[in-house]
Amino acid sequence: MQIKKALIPGCYEIIPQVFEDARGTFVKTFHEKTFSEQGLETNFVEEYYSLSLSRVLRGLHFQLPPHDHVKMVYCVSGTVMDAIVDLRKGSPTYGQHAIFELSSEKANSLYLASGIAHGFYVVSDSAIVIYKVTTVYSPEYDTGIHWNSCGIPWPDENPLMSERDEAFLTFAEFKTPFVFEP
Repeated sequence: MQIKKALIPGCYEIIPQVFEDARGTFVKTFHEKTFSEQGLETNFVEEYYSLSLSRVLRGLHFQLPPHDHVKMVYCVSGTVMDAIVDLRKGSPTYGQHAIFELSSEKANSLYLASGIAHGFYVVSDSAIVIYKVTTVYSPEYDTGIHWNSCGIPWPDENPLMSERDEAFLTFAEFKTPFVFEP
């Protein structure tokens, strides 16, 4: 398992070893010892998945303190364009975004520090994305920023999305409570 630093501090792309044979593939997505040796959080308390159709955009989501969390995401079916935005005051990459392709074929995943907004756009006919988080879902602290307010070059100017996601504040309007801790 390779753990590659992303442009945004505290975020990593994880490239697992993929075992293939005549039956298909086998992928280890998480290994506690490997993560802890790299100083990464290992206490994931909830896990979700979403099934999304082509042209769906979900995001840019996060939870506010004190229910903010580290998140790990990966795509087990299909392909998504995954985007993250640094919301942490004092970060050398505050307000910047990074883009990744997550797919079942690549079997890669993202590890995201607290204070990172996350979203994705489905490139394939459909996609299943799995999310592991380090805090329990808290609806009153769950929010986001507007998908098209951070300079991300999304492949679609009119994606399919929820009314809730479309109504988020822009990045410029959002008053961040997150502080970068090197």
